[in-house]
Amino acid sequence: MEISDNDSPSTASSPGIRRDRFVGRTPEDVLQTVFGFHGFRSLQAKAVGNVMDGQDTLVLMPTGGGKSVCYQVPALCRPGMGLVISPLIALMDDQVAGLRQLGINAAALHSELDEEESAKIRSDLAGGRVDLLYISPERLLSSGTLDRLVRIPLSVIAIDEAHCISAWGHEFRPEYRALTALPRHFPGVPRIALTATADERTREDILRALDMPHADILVSSFHRPNLNITVQAKGSEIKQLLAVTQQHKDAACIVYCGSRARTERIAESLKSRGLPALPYHAGLSPQEKKAALLRFRSGEPLIIVATIAFGMGIDRPDVRSVVHLDMPASPEAYYQQIGRAGRDGLPSETVMLYGGEDMARARYWLDQSAAPEQEKRVMRNRLEAMIALTETTGCRTQALLQCFGEVLEEPCGHCDNCRTPALTFDGTQAARKLLSAIYRTGECFGALHVIAVLRGKMTPVVERNGHDKLSVWGIGKERSETFWRGVTRQLIARGALKTEGQYGGLLLNHDIARPILRGDMEVHLRADPVTHSNSDSTPRSSAPRAMDDLSGDALLLFEALRQWRRDEAREQEIPPYLIFHDAVLKDIAEEQPDTIDKLGDIRGVGRSKLERYGDAVLAVIEENSTTGIIA
Repeated sequence: MEISDNDSPSTASSPGIRRDRFVGRTPEDVLQTVFGFHGFRSLQAKAVGNVMDGQDTLVLMPTGGGKSVCYQVPALCRPGMGLVISPLIALMDDQVAGLRQLGINAAALHSELDEEESAKIRSDLAGGRVDLLYISPERLLSSGTLDRLVRIPLSVIAIDEAHCISAWGHEFRPEYRALTALPRHFPGVPRIALTATADERTREDILRALDMPHADILVSSFHRPNLNITVQAKGSEIKQLLAVTQQHKDAACIVYCGSRARTERIAESLKSRGLPALPYHAGLSPQEKKAALLRFRSGEPLIIVATIAFGMGIDRPDVRSVVHLDMPASPEAYYQQIGRAGRDGLPSETVMLYGGEDMARARYWLDQSAAPEQEKRVMRNRLEAMIALTETTGCRTQALLQCFGEVLEEPCGHCDNCRTPALTFDGTQAARKLLSAIYRTGECFGALHVIAVLRGKMTPVVERNGHDKLSVWGIGKERSETFWRGVTRQLIARGALKTEGQYGGLLLNHDIARPILRGDMEVHLRADPVTHSNSDSTPRSSAPRAMDDLSGDALLLFEALRQWRRDEAREQEIPPYLIFHDAVLKDIAEEQPDTIDKLGDIRGVGRSKLERYGDAVLAVIEENSTTGIIA
């Protein structure tokens, strides 16, 4: 199963080897000898068994949970070629390059191939030399492609990122809707749809759009214990961002922003501080986006500052932090995006910064939307669930999983509220003072002006409007501006306040605000760290880092293995993680195997990689041992 180092990742490897060479072997045998895993995880065995039996299946499994194994293993064990429908070129190329490292004949058909590469793949398809073909829905349904594929026996059809088919999904791709015709073109071929995020409505829409009424629905736990979740109120966002990136400066980081202009501004701010940051958004040229992707996939420590256009097609497993500088519109979008951290299962950090203006703006634009009322109602429910997640004082993981219908019996222990339980206080009087100040000033000014009035701070706007003569002037002067910002944000979250107009003037939602003003309702508020202190210090995460548990000698060996992997990847012109994930190198550094057989026992070291890299890995271990690094 030797493969050429110089083949393009988009073309099939080992063209002389015909497919079906694994037919007749058990899924467990293929899993161990090809992929290097000694047993299926979670619902993988059930999903593989369904496909082997010809059963249509919908799989919901978190990012990093091993969804690809659910179709790759049966695609090899069943007669015919596996067909994988995937939404993004980067995602397809990463998957294909990874399979080629395992000795699998994989190929991807997409728009960035030149005619010579396309002709090569067509020849390999006709000659039965492709194990798995990755293709976009647009290319699949284009003239000629479908006619060519219906003449090829298929083992399985996998629809990856299946939430893209649903109008209720957060990354809807209308082209996916045409996939309902698959059973007509490929009768009897089992289909497996896979996604990391889909609530009940989205699941129903996926099955309806794919015409899979009798599919078995497999829902894995969405709990990812390696993700340390932190949510902070916005203070000095650059300082808060730097606090995260400094803790993971030797690793990859993704920073999500709500607009293109903001990505450019944040990336420039990070670069001016000497950090390796690049912007990524849909407004960049194809060349700029490609260059950013190449650098990100190269394995170098890099901060990508991006809109949501970035990430879905990225398979890099060693992203150690994901930061949101703006609140996502739904828990589904949030979960999908933080899922791009720690795909290798090692500890990784996610931080979301949010403010009252985020919530108010999102509600305002939703109200202004021309979407049908039914759709707006669904979107509103998701937005309110996201807002509730930001302000919860309980376990955030429990609250997040509840959005997907999963009940986590015990607090997770790895979110900020579990690590440092949130403090609350009776904010009834503070809320009444703020609401009164907004009402007395005419419900048309922004938070800065209202807070100035509360604190008795004379400004030109206060003087011009005579607001220093109001009864509410200075009634909150004992509290800081940060404190009143926190009260404002939390009353917006509760729906007692909303914003209006170009400058975000605050006004009362009288149905909710009136009982508070009258004293008929108690209000308990969260005491944020930035609210509790007048200092400008930024809370730092106590989340564990990926290699914290490695001893000194093992850590030195791990770094030596990473250096060997970087050199090998550079030679092959592939991303380093396609050779071995950090998690595999970590296990090797801990176990320090001294024979090929012992190295083959490490999870993730299959036969092809053992043959290809075994001697080199053992040489690195021996070299570090003889130089005294390893006792």
